[in-house]
Amino acid sequence: MSHHPIAADLLARIQSKSAKAAVIGLGYVGLPLGMSIARAGFTVMGFDIDASKIDAIDARKSYIEAVPDHILEAECEAGRFAATTDFLQLADYDVIAICVPTPLTRHRDPDLSYIENTCRQISRSLRPGQLIVLESTTYPGTTEEVVKPILETSELRAGEHFFLGFSPEREDPGNREFETSTIPKVIAGDGAEASAMMAAFYGAVVKTIVPVSSTATAEAVKLTENIFRAVNIALVNELKLVYDAMGIDVWEVIDAAKTKPFGYMPFYPGPGLGGHCIPIDPFYLTWKSREFDQPTRFIELAGEINTAMPHHVVEKLAEALDRKAGKALSRSRVLVMGLAYKKNVPDIRESPSLRLMELILERGAEVSYFDPFIAEIPKTREYSHLKGRRSVEWSEDNLSSFDAVLIATDHDTVDYQALADWCPLIVDTRNTFARRQISGQTIIKA
Repeated sequence: MSHHPIAADLLARIQSKSAKAAVIGLGYVGLPLGMSIARAGFTVMGFDIDASKIDAIDARKSYIEAVPDHILEAECEAGRFAATTDFLQLADYDVIAICVPTPLTRHRDPDLSYIENTCRQISRSLRPGQLIVLESTTYPGTTEEVVKPILETSELRAGEHFFLGFSPEREDPGNREFETSTIPKVIAGDGAEASAMMAAFYGAVVKTIVPVSSTATAEAVKLTENIFRAVNIALVNELKLVYDAMGIDVWEVIDAAKTKPFGYMPFYPGPGLGGHCIPIDPFYLTWKSREFDQPTRFIELAGEINTAMPHHVVEKLAEALDRKAGKALSRSRVLVMGLAYKKNVPDIRESPSLRLMELILERGAEVSYFDPFIAEIPKTREYSHLKGRRSVEWSEDNLSSFDAVLIATDHDTVDYQALADWCPLIVDTRNTFARRQISGQTIIKA
């Protein structure tokens, strides 16, 4: 038991679930987290600067696939969950989880402005007896070097008046096998008392907690998971180009290799990387490592290979149009199939499809897209000029009028046999047709 009265009181409130929790940032991480905390029996308030999210929650309408409407409705009706844009209410909450975006700047440096602004907001109403937890993915040292000093501008001291922790999100949009509460959660507190609070709080919310020794270690765990994927995807993307030159099908190679029951794990090539984690997070470590004069050649090389993939795909598209249709890409109409960054989700964060559309436009072609999950391209940080374009109508007349269809995202709900029957040329970056035993002269792997 803590000898520190503020810490002892907060820990007791967490253990009895009388502590009230706030979640800042109600996106892909924050809303599912808020639901899990509410379902564990805590009272939760969600905070977001986007009033449309609050309106949706007030109307009991979820905008995140991982949170069905009926679960949102149940927690709101039970009085365990509500949402607001009024950040001054933060003083009423004992545990505050920060789940805001951490993008990169144009120079590939971490953009911590969302975290910094949020911490400034919290510091205005910070009071003794609060636990502040960062969940946003970031470089090792952020909790200690960025969050703590901003919060301490309130004249309160971390570890004495308020407490700090870090617990990285592990969401996997579209994965039906796991949800927030069933994915093991890495946790760390800044000091023994904060660590005890983190264990009590997250231990009540998720099935399995994985405590580590420091917030910097927990920050490093998240980056390690994503760098592992980035490097392995870069490897198979490079192998695809090498084997392609040799006339070998990389998909067949991977399918055979993955029958090995040990020492191998399948990763698959694609048209580029999407989602928040894999294209962005590795660069958080490369940036931080410069402070220590440590090169990160492996990670940067993986980033270069993955970033170059959309260019390879567009080259393949141009070559296929030239060979099969005798037509220049600049005089062609191209349909990009799938806008989301991964199949069966409505999430376009960092999607390579947007980059592919941009590259095709730069080559002088007309470009459209079809995606059953995304009716219209919303505003994005990088591709504001694509905003407002709408998914084309699914019909034989419509689809057969394109010179080429580029499969960028292989949603399961699409009728690929119809595509093969209707379209004069298909460039497949996902092995979509071969996996479905659909073959034809019009289908080219890229």
